[in-house]
Amino acid sequence: MDMPRGYPDAMSAASVFPALEALLPRIQKPIQYVGGEVNAVVGDWDAAEVRWALMYPDAYEVGAPNQGVQILYEVLNEQPGVLCERTYAVWPDLEALMREHAVPQFTVDAHRPVGAFDLFGISFSTELGYTNMLTALDLAGIGILAVERGESDPIVVAGGHAAFNPEPIADFIDAAVLGDGEEAVLRLTDIVRDWKREGRPGGRAGLLQLIAASGVAYVPSLYDVEYLEDGRIRRVVPRQSGIPWRVAKHTLMDLDEWPYPKAPLVPLAETVHERMSVEIFRGCTRGCRFCQAGMITRPVRERSKAGIAAMVANGLQATGYEEVGLLSLSSADHSEIAEVTTYLADCYEGSQTSLSLPSTRVDAFNIDLANELSRNGRRSGLTFAPEGGSERMRRVINKQVTEEDLIRTVATAYAAGWRQVKLYFMCGLPTETDEDVLQIARMAAEVIRVGREVSGRRDIRCTVSIGGFVPKPHTPFQWAAQLDHETTDARLAKLRDAIRSNREYGKSIGFRYHDGKPGTIEGLLSRGDRRVGRVILQAWRDGARFDGWSEHFDFDRWSMAVHTALADEPVDLDWYTTRERDHAEVLPWDHLDSGLDREWLWEDWQDSVGEHGVEDCRWTPCFDCGVCDQLGTSIQVGPTDLGLPDVGHPEVRVGSPG
Repeated sequence: MDMPRGYPDAMSAASVFPALEALLPRIQKPIQYVGGEVNAVVGDWDAAEVRWALMYPDAYEVGAPNQGVQILYEVLNEQPGVLCERTYAVWPDLEALMREHAVPQFTVDAHRPVGAFDLFGISFSTELGYTNMLTALDLAGIGILAVERGESDPIVVAGGHAAFNPEPIADFIDAAVLGDGEEAVLRLTDIVRDWKREGRPGGRAGLLQLIAASGVAYVPSLYDVEYLEDGRIRRVVPRQSGIPWRVAKHTLMDLDEWPYPKAPLVPLAETVHERMSVEIFRGCTRGCRFCQAGMITRPVRERSKAGIAAMVANGLQATGYEEVGLLSLSSADHSEIAEVTTYLADCYEGSQTSLSLPSTRVDAFNIDLANELSRNGRRSGLTFAPEGGSERMRRVINKQVTEEDLIRTVATAYAAGWRQVKLYFMCGLPTETDEDVLQIARMAAEVIRVGREVSGRRDIRCTVSIGGFVPKPHTPFQWAAQLDHETTDARLAKLRDAIRSNREYGKSIGFRYHDGKPGTIEGLLSRGDRRVGRVILQAWRDGARFDGWSEHFDFDRWSMAVHTALADEPVDLDWYTTRERDHAEVLPWDHLDSGLDREWLWEDWQDSVGEHGVEDCRWTPCFDCGVCDQLGTSIQVGPTDLGLPDVGHPEVRVGSPG
């Protein structure tokens, strides 16, 4: 059944919960749709001038803990005259019932129709959420294609890491925000408020022109893409004057001024992370060549010791959580991490509060840090990510961790009482061979051998987890060929057999990996151009939903969608994935500025092939990546001047810094 199109401003904003409630007994996990979480906000619709609906395009259990959405939700709801609510992807069982009973996509806060809002913001952590966006648009009664939208439809805004190449979804979105969203959503809000106050000059098209001209977001409909006969892009150009040729990312400076979320949401349903999270710094300059997150979030900006302590104290008071995750791309790299963890461990010693660093590098880990994190007696497994199986591969990817570093670190952990270590690697990296991957089996066996030796025990475990490498935009590997899924699977089968055949240590080594097919489709979506939008639409029409979940992903459906949608084009799946690009080729995202100099990325790609490493620019002279000078930003690291309050009882709370 077709969903109703467009919700004008008034009566249609009423809650759809009465209709929804009748459907909930007929589905699995109904609790995720009822809302009412601790710290959720239900604003006054009539008092708001600008209304946002924010979506994380995955199931509630994945999306509810997402820091990006929680931060923007609070930032917007703090503003006078602004209302913000959240929505998530609905599982297929509820989708079918919503279509049958004409219940539109709704927010979980007040169960209002998403189509009634002014702006519909969608945060993409992965490209495999694109089909869930189409489901939400269709259920909301919003035109799936941007050109089909009417004056009353929300402005659809994409954000998150995947928005750094929004070209595959250019036909479905109205705008894309690059980089940090806190200031960007406030600027967009001001533009929409002023436009509404002035009588909506130029209608929807006029608003999009204002957004594009401001530079706050990229508006794909105002750019033309021209192609060469062989399928490559000739150029991307603005369609009219006053529209910038390149759109730059947003970079938030001084995280202490943005202590969000102040009151994190506490979901009523079970979620993937049952903890309170505090972002201790943003950005990374380790320079891992595969890592899009590290490249596009430069420069490093640390939160101060006092800022972290205040967020932890206030967040615990607001939520009642018993675990605090200190988040960043590599949390142990915070220049004051020792002081921060010692202080927090002192604060909450004897309480039920535990601390964790969900992301830790081998060469940043030390036993003193680990002991502080487990001082209250909780000791979970440790996870490290060597990424490359051999020393050579780690030079290629600039993961400057030696096998000696790894063995020394895990030996220290096993000797101190840990029994389990998880090691994360990638398969399919540029220049990789079978032998590079088989080195993982030997390394894992050595980890077990050393663990038994230093602990005097035989119950030592090591789990090897393998992910397929996908080249990403705005990284030195953006030009690289992706390994085909057949070769990936064959290589991993050899590794599995090598681990299992080790009679002495094999039973102590766990092995987890996914087949290479989802990575191939992720590669298509991550480096695709606008023509890939036809593939996404075709796959969605054929039933694609929740493609990030193995039980829902269907490679054959995507392959057929590529064949059907691109039948008249000189490009195919291999053209987008397994083909290496040359220096002269115009890449689909070249007109979107992450701050990284294109020539610096190319030179780093050449250094990768030559197996040359690059140091972390936090502690060395500048390597001219371009971010700081082109975007007017700078690295911000300690020591911080702000002191820490005296440690009292765990129930004693501190205020915000400054």
